[in-house]
Amino acid sequence: MAKKKRIPKASKKRLLVFGTISCIIASYAVINLCIYSYQIKNLSDQKKSLGNELNSLKETEENLQVEINRLQDDDYLARYARENYLYTKNGEYVIQVNENNNQNKKIKSKDFFKENKNYIMIGSFVLGIMILCILWSLKGDRKKRKR
Repeated sequence: MAKKKRIPKASKKRLLVFGTISCIIASYAVINLCIYSYQIKNLSDQKKSLGNELNSLKETEENLQVEINRLQDDDYLARYARENYLYTKNGEYVIQVNENNNQNKKIKSKDFFKENKNYIMIGSFVLGIMILCILWSLKGDRKKRKR
């Protein structure tokens, strides 16, 4: 057997002090690295969303410029007023058709899950507990069969 080499107490203290300090510095560096990478990710996501918003605003501006140019024409202006503000010429009648009924049905079906979110969560929780109980009882049956 090889004889164990004794390490002096001064070396142990030095290792303890410098090891602790180096661990603290390393953990500080890792934490800062994580924080800065998270901030960079958030800023890049924000840059993308702002770029998309800028593009949509430019498209809106172009559409509005086209609309302004169209509204300079008197014929287009008269037709636009008749379509959107229900103005009529002499002898014309206005018939309104409500198309909101279909949209309301779609919105109601989307709101169903929002309104019943708590019931859905409770139901899924109870279902999960029931599945766990069944699995637990099956496990107990297997142990009894082995005996």
